[in-house]
Amino acid sequence: MGPMSAPEQQPIYTAAKTTGDLQGILDLQAQNLPAHISQDEAQDQGFVTLQHDLALLQAMNSPHPHSIAKLGDQVIGYALVMAPHWEARIPALTPMFQQIEQAQWHGRPINADQFVIMGQVCVAKAWRSQGVFGALYEHLCAGLKGHFPFLITEIASHNTRSLRAHEKVGFAPWVVYADGPTQWHIVLRRL
Repeated sequence: MGPMSAPEQQPIYTAAKTTGDLQGILDLQAQNLPAHISQDEAQDQGFVTLQHDLALLQAMNSPHPHSIAKLGDQVIGYALVMAPHWEARIPALTPMFQQIEQAQWHGRPINADQFVIMGQVCVAKAWRSQGVFGALYEHLCAGLKGHFPFLITEIASHNTRSLRAHEKVGFAPWVVYADGPTQWHIVLRRL
């Protein structure tokens, strides 16, 4: 019998707990901002729009923590949770919240206590198309189930990879609106 080969290491899905976890989110976020990737890569691979700071990310991490995928100490993916009351701290999201307040789902408005925002999702380039995106969402939704009936996020229309990925993990199209030159898709998933 020959030596056994070590299994390929798989990510662990967990809640962001430490300052190191949050810093790992910020590092991965910075690598995927449009300013740090080519236009072709942004179109093909997707991108993140907002950049957070550590204090805001830490504050948003409670009472419902962000979900992360880790390989050892390295964060290779994340899905951020944001309660509606954080809108005032992130003015770029005000148009989305205005749309949510005006929209209805199956003829009824969705009140602020009925939903949480998935603030951003990102997977490291080497781990894309390997199930990390879907597993992050499953971990995030498992932690939120019973607290909120809806998870909502928005995606720029030119971020086609992200639009397709969200559809695959159960998000339904809800509202499309323009904010300046960008068209946004607000999508919703029942928890």
